[in-house]
Amino acid sequence: MNPNLSRLQSYPFERLNALKSAVTPPSALSPIALSIGEPKHRAPDFVAAILQDNMDKLSNYPSTKGLPGLNEAIAAWLSTRFKLNNVDPSSQVLPVNGTREAIFSLTQAVIDPRNQPLVLCPNPFYQIYEGAAYLAGAEPHFLACDEDNGYSPDYDAVSDDIWQRCQLLMLCSPGNPTGAVTDSATLHKLIALADKFDFVIASDECYSELYFDENNAPTGLLQACAEIGRHDFDRCVVFHSLSKRSNLPGLRSGFVAGDANILKPYLLYRTYHGCAMPVQHQLASIAAWSDEAHVLANRNQYRIKFDQVLAILDGVMPVDKPDAGFYLWAKTSLSDTVFAQRLYAEQHVTVLPGQFIGRESDSHNPGENRVRMALVADLAECVEAARRIARFINCL
Repeated sequence: MNPNLSRLQSYPFERLNALKSAVTPPSALSPIALSIGEPKHRAPDFVAAILQDNMDKLSNYPSTKGLPGLNEAIAAWLSTRFKLNNVDPSSQVLPVNGTREAIFSLTQAVIDPRNQPLVLCPNPFYQIYEGAAYLAGAEPHFLACDEDNGYSPDYDAVSDDIWQRCQLLMLCSPGNPTGAVTDSATLHKLIALADKFDFVIASDECYSELYFDENNAPTGLLQACAEIGRHDFDRCVVFHSLSKRSNLPGLRSGFVAGDANILKPYLLYRTYHGCAMPVQHQLASIAAWSDEAHVLANRNQYRIKFDQVLAILDGVMPVDKPDAGFYLWAKTSLSDTVFAQRLYAEQHVTVLPGQFIGRESDSHNPGENRVRMALVADLAECVEAARRIARFINCL
C-alpha cells in the first residue's frame, strides 16, 4: 500500500460521531444538525426536470472534456460574474465532479514529488487539502487564520525558504470555516509571489455566491488576474461548484478554470482517472450556470437566517457575521470538544469542534475553542437551534 495513506487523519465527522457516541441526547428534543455544510434549501425544479427528461443519456459515455455547451455556459458565467474577457471554453474551462474530487486530483497532477515540495494552505481548512498533499508526495504547510489577522493567512510572515519549496498554494475564499474573503490587493501580491518562486495558485471559491451585499460580491482569483492584465491566468486556477450556489450537492457538478497550460495536462490526467460527468448532469448544469434568479433567492434565504440567528446569539457568545459563506465561526468558553459534546447531550444540537478542522502549527491549533455552525437547515430549525444554544450557554 502507498505508505502515505497512513498519514491521513480521520475525517472530522468520524471524530464528531465518536464524540457524540459517548453521550445520549434528550429524546424530547428533535435533532438539529449544524455540523455538516450540506445545503438543505430546495434544489431548482428546472434542474430536476432536465435530469428526468434526459435519462436516455444513460446509454452514452460522457466526455471528460465536457459538452461544448457546458463549457460555453461556464465561460459565460465566469465572464459575467468576475468581469473577465475572452475566457476560452475549449482550453480554460474543464467540468469536474464537484470541487472535492477536482482539488484532490489537480494536486496529484501539479505536484512534482522531488525536492521536498510543500503545499501551502489555510489553517483551519477543508481536509481534502491535506490529504491531497500527502498522497501527491508533498508536505502540507499550514498558515494560521486567526482573529487578529482577519482570519486570513499572514503571507508576509512566510519565509523565502518556504516559498521556494512551495509548488501549490491553496486558497479558500470565502473561507471554510471563517467566511473571510481574500481581497484583490492580497491576490495581486500572491500572483507576484507565484511568479517569483514558480508555484501554482489554486483558489477554492465554492462559497463565492453566498454573500450578503449584492453590491459587493467576493473577488475571485481570475478577476484579480484580469485586473492586472493577466488574461491568460498564468499559474492560476479556480474551483467552482453548483453544490452551494444552486443547492445541488448531489449533482456533483463543478469546474476548474484558468491557465490553459495547467488544464491541458490535467485533462490528460483526468482521461486516465476516469471521472467524466454524466451527460444528463452536464445538460442540467448548463441550465443551472445560466440562471441567476434561483441564486439570488438562495442568498436571500441565508440573509434572513443569519440576521435572525445572530440576533438571538448577540450577547450570548462571541460570534460575528462572516464576510460570506454559510458558516458561523463562534468562540466557546469551554473546550470546543466539550462544548460540542455537552450541547448535543443537553440540547440535541450538533456543531463541529473547530480543532477537528485545524492542525497544530506554530504551537497552537487555530480551531481550538471555536465551533463551526452551518446555517444550512431551514429558517425555523436554525432559529430553534440558536435558542437552544443560548439556553445551553446561559445555564453554564
